[in-house]
Formats: sequence, structure tokens, C-alpha cells
Amino acid sequence: MPKHDLIAVLDFGAQYSMLIARRVRECNVYCEIMAHNITAAELKKRKVKGIILSGGPSSVYDKNSPKLDPQIWKSGIPILGICYGTQLMAKDLGGSVKPGKKREYGRTELFIDDQTDIFAGFAKQIICWMSHGDSIAKLPKGFKMLAHTQNTPLAAIGDHERKLYGVQFHPEVVHTDRGTEIIKNFVYVVCGCKPTWTTKNFIEEQTKEIKEAVGKGKILLALSGGVDSSTVAALISKTVGKQLTCMFIDQGFMRKNEAKKINEIFTKRFKLNFINIDASKRFYEKLKGVTDPEEKRHRIGNEFIRVFEEEAKKLGHIPLLAQGTLYPDVIESAVPGLSATTAVRIKTHHNVGGLPKDIKFKLVEPLKKLFKDEVRALGRELGVPEDLISRQPFPGPGLAIRIIGEVTPERVKILQHVDDIVVSEVKKAGLYKELWQSFAVLLPIRTVGVMGDKRTYLNTVAIRAVTSRDAMTADWARLPYELLDTFSTRIINEVPEVNRVVYDISSKPPATIEWE
Repeated sequence: MPKHDLIAVLDFGAQYSMLIARRVRECNVYCEIMAHNITAAELKKRKVKGIILSGGPSSVYDKNSPKLDPQIWKSGIPILGICYGTQLMAKDLGGSVKPGKKREYGRTELFIDDQTDIFAGFAKQIICWMSHGDSIAKLPKGFKMLAHTQNTPLAAIGDHERKLYGVQFHPEVVHTDRGTEIIKNFVYVVCGCKPTWTTKNFIEEQTKEIKEAVGKGKILLALSGGVDSSTVAALISKTVGKQLTCMFIDQGFMRKNEAKKINEIFTKRFKLNFINIDASKRFYEKLKGVTDPEEKRHRIGNEFIRVFEEEAKKLGHIPLLAQGTLYPDVIESAVPGLSATTAVRIKTHHNVGGLPKDIKFKLVEPLKKLFKDEVRALGRELGVPEDLISRQPFPGPGLAIRIIGEVTPERVKILQHVDDIVVSEVKKAGLYKELWQSFAVLLPIRTVGVMGDKRTYLNTVAIRAVTSRDAMTADWARLPYELLDTFSTRIINEVPEVNRVVYDISSKPPATIEWE
């Protein structure tokens, strides 16, 4: 990347490492996730201005717990530890960590004892979000207590001289009052970073990289019509013009009339080379009898590439394939070589881990370091229409992963009908932009019902609606009862194959947003 100040988040297995990075980006400071075993020499080579150590599921005394290069503590680079990162800091530098007498989870009152540096400008008390069993029992030499809770005397610690700080709670989550300001104080006050990570700078940098990658050749874009691929289309088109060809592959799992709408948008509103391929039949063949969600994603990802390869041959030699891959896609897929973290795989995204190993294209993924809201800001800067920018995320495998069990044309048709009702009613209620996602899931179960005094034995659908800032965490939406009633009434009355509607009240974690 160009010469931005760089903050490194060293990942110790936390699923929230991306959330930490997101908070740093909110300060307009560039941030990357790096493996916890990176060396001090490499960090210095990359001219890292600050290090944040993530939390993680291990105890610092576990036999195989992740360690840090000891030279990093002596590197002179400011460090902020979070949860596990704080405990590791205490242990490695001569303090001690013990299992807490009482575990601390959830909202907790934090009493601030030192209102300088990371707590500069803070009041004496805030609410923080705790999630730990172990606690620091003894401070390392040179450290002092910065904050405490009723159960944790050393809830925040610091060595001002060496610019080493640690917090036992999680400032990256929205439940911590002024958590972003703690990170901002670390980034600006302690590390001295400048806010140069902006949309305008990103466009300039990516334009240069895309020009170098494409040269005088051609590039093919996997266009879905969502905000990510539409933004990539605008960015690459702005850079190389007619050298770009956009190809929409209709796999048969799109929303109701989606393929028609996308065709109209990109032929009438965008001045792009646009090709629409109906490949639904072959995708259904590939998924015949498949029920495992990971297998679905892999097969869909593989088939996408095969279709692109075949269609690209008809256009002449096109060596490059552009995709709208985002940073959360990479981290959740946990693909070696793509994700420099130790997080476990949550699910394989079809355009990341679902790709075949013998892919014939060289991939161009200009958004793979961005979060969704950064992509939306980028799209607006590039002039992408607002109705595309504000669209709720839709998974690449489409309705195939919102149908639990085997995917068939009949089941897709049922879900398309239900989904259309859900989306239209959410929009009518004025909640579409407030919700991160709102959709329906077709379950592989039938239940007994009664309609017109007759017994029925029909399908069940689940409604899922969540609020989120970046999809790394999400809370179930407290939709009005009247809207839930409308969902149920319309679906059962208008979709003859369904007789029961349920509402999903699971948050992420422990659930994921999508069911598969």
C-alpha cells in the first residue's frame, strides 16, 4: 500500500480482530490484520506505527497458547493489548495472570484511575464490555493501574514511558461507551498517526494498481448487481474503460425478477460492456442431492469459475477476473495465504475459499481490504446510483444457502415468492435502510396446520432481520409486531406451499447472519 501510517492488529484467534481493524479505519488510519507470530523485524520493515494485540480464546498458560516475538516488546513501537493481548503483555513482561475468582461477561461499570493517554478526555466512569475468565494478578515493572471494575482491580494497565497499554475489556464493540475514542487516543495521541486513509486516496491508489495489472489487455468482472460488484465495475470502468467486460451469471438462485432488473440497470444506466448468461440448469445439476452448506458453497464457487472460463474463451484471451471480494469474506473463509489471521473458518465464501485450485484467471480484487460501509462510501464517490449503494447485502450463492437442505427449482420458487413479500413489506414500513439484512429462509420441515377446516401439512419459513455496522457482529432486529403479523398473514395467504412462519431472534455471535 502507499505511504499511509500503518497500525497492525496482531490476531490471536479472535473473531473480532476485523472489528478492531474497522475501528482504526474509522479514525481514517490504515490498518491491517497480521498473524500473531510476525517478527519485530518485519513490523519495523513495514514501518508500523502502532500495534494492537487482539483477544483470543486461549489462556496465556495453555501449553499451545499463541505467543509473541519477544523482540516486539523491545521494539519501541507503541502497543495496545486487548483481553488476551493484555494478559500476554503482563505475563511476558514479568507480571502474572491467574484465573479470576469471578468471571466477567457483558456490560460492566469501569472506573478510570488515570485520565491521560488512552483515557484522555474521559470521565471517571464508563460502561465497558467484558468477556474474560483470567485476570492480571501482578503488574509488570514500570506499569500502573489505569482503570478497575468491582471484580477486576487491573482492568486497564499502562507503562507511559514505553507506550505499552492493555485493557481487559473490549473497546472495539459498540457496547463499550466511547470505545472508539479509546482506540482513537491510542492511534492519534500515543502513536501520532495522521488521518490519511480516505476514499479519495483509495481511489487514486487502486486506479494505479488496476492500470498496472490490466495494461493494454482485457479484464472480466463477475457482476452480481450488488453494491460490491457494482462498485468494482465503476472503479475499473473509470480506470480502463472498454477494456472491462461485465458478465452476470444467472445461477437460478436469484430473487424474484432479479436477473431482469440487473440486465436493465447495466444496459440502460451504466455504459458498460455487459453480458447476461443464463446458467441455471447447470447449477441445479451441480447441487442435485447436496444438503451440506459447505459443499453447496464450494460447488457454486467452482461452477461460477467454470462458466466464466468457458464464456471468456468466446471473447478472446482475457487473463484477468475481477471480483467484489471484501475483507470480512476473507476473514470468515480463513483461507491460508489470503487471511493473515489465526481465526477458524466460519463459512467458505464462494468467491474466496470456494474457488477451484486450477483457476485459469488471475484475480483482481480491489475491495478485499475494505469493509461494507467503506465500499458504500467508495461507490458514492464513484457515482454509483444510491438505490444500488443502499441495497442490503445478498450472498453470492443466492437463495441456495437460504434453502436448508436440497436446492430444487420448486423450492427456489417458493422462497422467491416469500422473499419478495418480506422485502416489499420491510420497504413499505420504512425500515429497509435501517436493517443490515432482512430475508426469509425455507426450512426442511413441514408442520401440521388447518386451512378452511381442512388439515394441511406444509412448509415452514423463518424470517431473519438483523442490525449491524459491519457484519462481524449483528443483533436481531426488534421489528414491530404489526410488521411480523403482516409477514405471516401475507405469506400464509399468498404462498400456498407454506402454513407456518417463525422469527429468528439469534444474534451474531453465537449464530451467523445467514443460516448456511
